[in-house]
Amino acid sequence: MRIRFLGTGTSQGIPIIGCHCSACKSKDPKDQRFRTSVLIQRDSTTILIDSGPDVRMQLLRAEVKQLHAVLLTHEHNDHVIGLDDLRPLIFRSEAREMTLYGMTRVLDQVKSRFAYAFAEVPYPGAPKFNLKPIDFFETYSIGKIDFTPFPVMHGGLKIAGYRFKDFCYITDCKYLNKECISLIKDCEVLVLNALRINEHPTHLNFDESLKLIQEISPKKAYLTHLSHDYGAIANFQGLPEHVQFAYDGLEIVV
Repeated sequence: MRIRFLGTGTSQGIPIIGCHCSACKSKDPKDQRFRTSVLIQRDSTTILIDSGPDVRMQLLRAEVKQLHAVLLTHEHNDHVIGLDDLRPLIFRSEAREMTLYGMTRVLDQVKSRFAYAFAEVPYPGAPKFNLKPIDFFETYSIGKIDFTPFPVMHGGLKIAGYRFKDFCYITDCKYLNKECISLIKDCEVLVLNALRINEHPTHLNFDESLKLIQEISPKKAYLTHLSHDYGAIANFQGLPEHVQFAYDGLEIVV
């Protein structure tokens, strides 16, 4: 299974408009971050986790020609607002629709924000979405890819994390309960958010993320959903040997 990090930044992306900090002024491509999203491929099956406002450029950069489904973590704009940009892939697909997996609450938000796609008489050229509600701890299959969603607390908001056998993907987490930790413990590869250095009310900060990684004990961990607070990443010190900052365009094989 091949994982490509399409975006590893927070909701504002990096560089942030009008900011002149070392990260936002950096010429290092690893410091330039689209909104958080990953592409997962196994054999002929390709799925996307989250579709934020940068998804058009993300998919162009990755030269994606087909997409079989989208898994949604939650309904915040930086994770769903780019769904309409999937139209070219939808129109060229055999089914001429895109299947979206997510919590019922999240799919209801998709219906609300993209109401023209669900109208009784759809707007000409509107995308067609096939909505699939998920149940936590149930296992689903898309082609050759199996996944199990589990609950993640984004502050007071329950959202979805996903396990794909030896690969686990969590973003926008502040708290993970013991049952979920048991589900993903000792996975091969963990992706986890680490928004900033200082504490945040709804996201893990750097120290909290490292503590959770230690408890889960993956062989390898990648930090994502990163703000500009870390400065230019090349100058950052303090990562354990098995933990790495993810960056846009990074590809790994699990």
